[in-house]
Amino acid sequence: MKFIKSLYLNNFFFYVLLGIIALFVCAFIFPNLYNAVWFIILVLITFLGLDILILYLAKTGIEAERITPEKLSNGDLNPINIQIKNHYTFPILVRIIDEIPFQFQVRNFKIAKRIKASEEKEIGYDLRPTERGEYHFGYLNIYVSSPLRLISRRFSFAKDQMVPTYPSYIQLRKYDLLAFSNNLYQYGIKKIRRIGHTMEFEQIKEYVQGDDLRTINWKATAKKNALMVNQFQDEKSQSVYLAIDKGRVMQMPFDGLSLLDYAINSTLVLANVILKKQDKAGIFAFSKKVENRVFAERRGSQMQKILETLYNIKTDFFESDYSRLYVDIKKNINQRSLIILYTNFETMDGLHRQLPYLKGIAKSHLLVVVFFQNTELNAIINKKTDTIQEVYDKVIAEKFMFEKRLIANELKKYGIHSVLTQPENLTLDAINKYLEIKARGIL
Repeated sequence: MKFIKSLYLNNFFFYVLLGIIALFVCAFIFPNLYNAVWFIILVLITFLGLDILILYLAKTGIEAERITPEKLSNGDLNPINIQIKNHYTFPILVRIIDEIPFQFQVRNFKIAKRIKASEEKEIGYDLRPTERGEYHFGYLNIYVSSPLRLISRRFSFAKDQMVPTYPSYIQLRKYDLLAFSNNLYQYGIKKIRRIGHTMEFEQIKEYVQGDDLRTINWKATAKKNALMVNQFQDEKSQSVYLAIDKGRVMQMPFDGLSLLDYAINSTLVLANVILKKQDKAGIFAFSKKVENRVFAERRGSQMQKILETLYNIKTDFFESDYSRLYVDIKKNINQRSLIILYTNFETMDGLHRQLPYLKGIAKSHLLVVVFFQNTELNAIINKKTDTIQEVYDKVIAEKFMFEKRLIANELKKYGIHSVLTQPENLTLDAINKYLEIKARGIL
């Protein structure tokens, strides 16, 4: 039974069979072809038996293994590698059909490769998950054909392999050293001019590109015969909370990811930068109630705790209750802190409903509201209009874009900082805002 289940006739076999049928038809017109056709059938049966024999004679024709990361990074391309070792004494053609997790909705996955005799080959492909959670791989199916190419023998490996998908740790690694880099601008991080030098002196160091020229220490420069600058240390151990709205407004998708997952990915990276800057990082999420809380601390295990908490954020995308957010912050965050709130407002009416609570939070803390531009409106605005309907659509799109800027101005009136950003720029803009606040010493 296993033999029958693993045996598949290739397309080449059917092409040959189709040719034989065509020759049979021709034999009615040219009877001399009749014997030749039967000879071809005999040859086909012989080669078919030979193909079966050489493929099934070896009990272990090939070995294969799927190699996945320990965890997948949400929103990023993750490499999946398949190692295949050919134990046959002849070159083989392999067709790989990997049963990848259902979340990817891929129904036509297939890779074809030729592998030499006794060769070991690594074949790779990429997967980009767009939601957190468990991803289950099924069988790794490999169909092997000999040079005769009449049949394929199926080998199955690696049943039921589970890989969790975490918030984007690839972004985390990318920005890991930015907090200390003197070339932040190369990565899109702005250089923020410091207002005065009220911070604590740390050391004298050699000048590198990007250092503030006002900090040059001329005495040390003359002594060392090299340009030296004073380095100042930011105030440390300030509490920074990253609050994530996981309500209805964060359900909107962009490039496959919801705004919520963009916020979660950004939170992971920004929390790491905060800890690298010697501040205390904490997080919480809210919709109908405040949950997924990690209090602001600066311990060695803090990043792992934040990562696991972000991974486990779940939501039904209900309407968010800002009154509960205000009460919870007032109750649980006693020290003045920087609170960076990831949310989204589409209209001024939507903002005004929540504004009393935001103003209440801003009285005791430095509040930064991060919300999103609707990038799909740009295509409508930039499109050439030919009909009245297109003109109407363009006017409405411009109205919504203008309203986003009004929201930012309205927040500014009440001393609330804001970041209006596109989803793909969220992480960079959030880091820039945090570094700006640190540089200006306004916390």
